[in-house]
Amino acid sequence: MNEDRLKKWKEQRQKRKQSLNHDELLAGILAGDLQSLSSGITLLESDKAVDKKIAQQLVTSCLKHSGNSIRLGITGVPGVGKSTFIESFGQTVVQRGYKIAVLAIDPSSERSGGSILGDKTRMNKLSVLENAFIRPSAAGKSLGGVARKTRESIVLCEAAGYDFILIETVGVGQSETMVHSMVDFFMLLMLAGAGDELQGIKRGIMEMADALIITKADGDNLLKARRAKKEYENAMHLFPPNKNGWIAKTLVASAYENYNIDKAFDIVESYENHTKVNGSFFQKRKEQDKYWLHETIADILMSDFYSAERLVKAIVEVEKEVVEGNMSSFEGAEKLMDLYKKE
Repeated sequence: MNEDRLKKWKEQRQKRKQSLNHDELLAGILAGDLQSLSSGITLLESDKAVDKKIAQQLVTSCLKHSGNSIRLGITGVPGVGKSTFIESFGQTVVQRGYKIAVLAIDPSSERSGGSILGDKTRMNKLSVLENAFIRPSAAGKSLGGVARKTRESIVLCEAAGYDFILIETVGVGQSETMVHSMVDFFMLLMLAGAGDELQGIKRGIMEMADALIITKADGDNLLKARRAKKEYENAMHLFPPNKNGWIAKTLVASAYENYNIDKAFDIVESYENHTKVNGSFFQKRKEQDKYWLHETIADILMSDFYSAERLVKAIVEVEKEVVEGNMSSFEGAEKLMDLYKKE
């Protein structure tokens, strides 16, 4: 019985792999088919040369059908309740008549490379809604798990007709800069107890935030959350104004009691209206496109450099010289680059 099930599973898997061709995937994505969208993102995440080729063709074809969503980035300190907030926020989006796609970046194990990929189980109410799509992806070795593949996944989700694309980051750190470079609106979730939290979060991340939400504002914690809101408002007034003219908003909310989640949605809509009226919304996207052009060039060059067989031995030798103090890191890098440019 087990052998029959295994055989059937292999046959289905093989059939699915054979169906991963450009035309069928494109047609499925444009029709809003979840299986086609999932398969397309799987291709983006593949390191196989044949998959990369199809994936790039797919992204190019979807590009003309993209750009019509609101792209949201959500981050916060560990334990702030990102998944719970996103589920409640996503339900509000669907109730308002929109479609939402959640690209949740899961932290991968540095030792084993494994990933929890548990966001679908944590968002069980949202995941069953017809107009919601949740895609957990392993962060791997990329910075915070967000880079080229996430940005390309946004294009596919937009082509599939999703009105809101939400990116959940691993946590507070350098990854937030990467997320900020691919979203329209950046939301920072914080806990009550502002005095301590203000010391533990980087000022740069607060400066990037278009809205700061104090979560878990329920029960005995509501009063603390309101005090924290005042503290954060005072702190954010010290930051230089955004060049788009938007003043970052602060809000207390509880996903558990569904308190002020609708107001969080209203803030996003208000931001969209404000920035589209003054033209900064589309200007920001143009700047992001330019930024990712150069990021992709750097990524391709880095990949090509370390995959060049002629450099494998030279890299090992230079590393040894640097470690033993016979050569500076800068001299070693220039030597390797000279070898790389010769062919």
